[in-house]
Amino acid sequence: MQAFTLKISLFFLFLFGSSPLRAASPTLISQADSLFATGDQARAAQLYEKVLAAGYEATNTMLLKLASAYEQQDNIPRLLYFLQVYLDRQPDDAVLHKMNDIARNNNLAGYETDDLNYFFLFYRKYGVYILVFLLLPAGYVFTVLILKGLRRQPAPLRQKWVLFFYLLVLLAFVNLPANVQSGITNTDRVIIRTAPSAAAPVVDVIGQGHKVNILGSRDVYLRVLWHNKLYFIRRDNLWVI
Repeated sequence: MQAFTLKISLFFLFLFGSSPLRAASPTLISQADSLFATGDQARAAQLYEKVLAAGYEATNTMLLKLASAYEQQDNIPRLLYFLQVYLDRQPDDAVLHKMNDIARNNNLAGYETDDLNYFFLFYRKYGVYILVFLLLPAGYVFTVLILKGLRRQPAPLRQKWVLFFYLLVLLAFVNLPANVQSGITNTDRVIIRTAPSAAAPVVDVIGQGHKVNILGSRDVYLRVLWHNKLYFIRRDNLWVI
């Protein structure tokens, strides 16, 4: 009973303790916008970051302003982070190429304009339309099978299996964004290991600003794709997009 009461108390403490900053967020954003407009992008970025830390969801405009501020400060990892967040929301070839140029000039990996990155860009831009296109034949076949069932007409088993596997492909397509995330290394010494353990062999040690694709997790480790092979990085070594 005491433990339950303590949890309830901590919940309300967190809720009401964070509410003043949340309430002040619009004011801080206005101040940050004013600072950005006058050219003081460094202080503007500090206020934007403070608002985001309070749980406020960044707008696309805010993301671009933060990227501009960190570009001005030559903070490449944060610049690429906010550009990547923006790219996930608003797929844009120009942004992808800009990130690739920045990464190449700073010897950072993971931003190449290769088939994988273009696939995810294409998926985010046109995924909804592709899904609708794929649903049409599935809906047609499903309707035909239902009508045959109502009329007590036999339906070939082959048609049922084809529809079943087709729906499995659709399910995988719909869940693709949830199964693949991006992450950017956030420290100067990130250890890549062959297994999710501190005792596992070290494959590579990389610096801040590299991008990896995340394909799952194991305890405090994330399974990542690095140079087309699966390895593990500690979760706290990555900014997960």
